[in-house]
Amino acid sequence: MANEGIVKQIIGVVVDVAFPDGELPSLYSALHIERGDSGTLTLEVQQHLGGRMVRTVAMDTTDGLQRGAKVVDCGKPITVPVGPATLGRLINVVGEPIDGLGPIESETHFPIHRPSPALVDLDTSSEILETGIKVIDLIQPIAKGGKVGLFGGAGVGKT
Repeated sequence: MANEGIVKQIIGVVVDVAFPDGELPSLYSALHIERGDSGTLTLEVQQHLGGRMVRTVAMDTTDGLQRGAKVVDCGKPITVPVGPATLGRLINVVGEPIDGLGPIESETHFPIHRPSPALVDLDTSSEILETGIKVIDLIQPIAKGGKVGLFGGAGVGKT
């Protein structure tokens, strides 16, 4: 049987949930609350508050959620589909498609919290990204797959 708790406090998207003694879900675990016609609300455990309480963050609006609502521990973190099936698709933070094109048929799912890839696993190609802005391409070329920070004051043309 799944580990079940109840909602004790709701402050915006922060929801405190009480579980039976010794049955706290682990950090980053996904919790589900069935909301009838509104679907399932997913919570993510962010903090253990004490013997029986966990503090969670809701992944959607908490409108209509009430104290005393039943919460079910999924026993695993939030996962999202990955791979070729996700190319060109829009998904929300819990991996559900929001583009109206139907479900995503992906065999591979990754947790939203996972370690970064090892440095040896990263692509070391030195291909240059062409921005289409000649001055930037000439003075400060950008490597494909690299990270770039653009800093500047308000109204100076960063876009």
